[in-house]
Amino acid sequence: MTTLIKQQTLKSSFSLEGKGLHSGVHTKITFSPAPENHGYKIMRTDLKDTPVIDALAENVIDTERCTVLGSNGVQVATVEHAMAALYACEIDNCLIEIDSPEFPILDGSAIQYIKQLKEVGTQIQDAERIYLDFPRKKFKISDPQTGASMQLIPSQDSYTIQCEISFNSPLLRKQSASLENLREFAREIASARTFVFVREIQYLLQNDLIKGGDLDNSIVIYDSVLSQEEYNKIADIVGVGYRDAGKLGYIMNRPLLFSNEPARHKLLDIMGDLALAGGFIKGRVVANRPGHKINNQLARAIREYYIESIKDKEMKKRDKKYAMTASPA
Repeated sequence: MTTLIKQQTLKSSFSLEGKGLHSGVHTKITFSPAPENHGYKIMRTDLKDTPVIDALAENVIDTERCTVLGSNGVQVATVEHAMAALYACEIDNCLIEIDSPEFPILDGSAIQYIKQLKEVGTQIQDAERIYLDFPRKKFKISDPQTGASMQLIPSQDSYTIQCEISFNSPLLRKQSASLENLREFAREIASARTFVFVREIQYLLQNDLIKGGDLDNSIVIYDSVLSQEEYNKIADIVGVGYRDAGKLGYIMNRPLLFSNEPARHKLLDIMGDLALAGGFIKGRVVANRPGHKINNQLARAIREYYIESIKDKEMKKRDKKYAMTASPA
């Protein structure tokens, strides 16, 4: 007999504060208990009438360097680390209140969210958990331009992720990371920090991004020699000290936590982006060169298929009910 898993919410609220990675704006964010079948919702408390955005894949409006949710002209950015933490802690329902347009980056990982979630604990609810289970459906999405691909292979009783990344870089060619159980997330994945290549920084700043980035919340990879003058200009922009521009390497305030920390962070992003599918996934995700764009494409495909399957079931129930109640000819 199959054991029914109940939905969960937080036992109590907690708050965190910090700056947004891209906006640089100081933010206070509060996570609170929510009723059954509420899902993840984000309230912008800094705006008139405190509008609420459903944290669902179809509401993703931008995937340039982070995941941005938007609805009715209101948006909120860099939601993926918090979403990953909620999902990994098996929280079904949560109201998130935020007083700015971007979640705080904190230390560039999901570990502070995880610590707070574990500290407040969970409350079991009466409603049954929503599982996204597709025993006869295999999803496959690819992007020929980037070489990225995502697959979801059916599984009856588990959710696992295999992630492989590769870059045209002498310092970060290929890495892989895997997650075989949600319980491993806190120890193996949550503390992996975001990363950026030095050669990308000027472009990102010109596009009004990473204004809150620093060596406390990012791993900076210097893998292509610049002139000392060029290097110093970038160092001035991001507020770090000068160093020998001829020496390649990782630049950060804390050493790598894992030899494959970048791959683990990409897996963290996958977890957060797929949490927007609207339920707990049963299946094995296999990702090659993932990013927020293709992560969202898979989340949308899962969600669309799930919604259609629900509609089909409802139609079959109505047809059966009609057939049983219809008068014989």
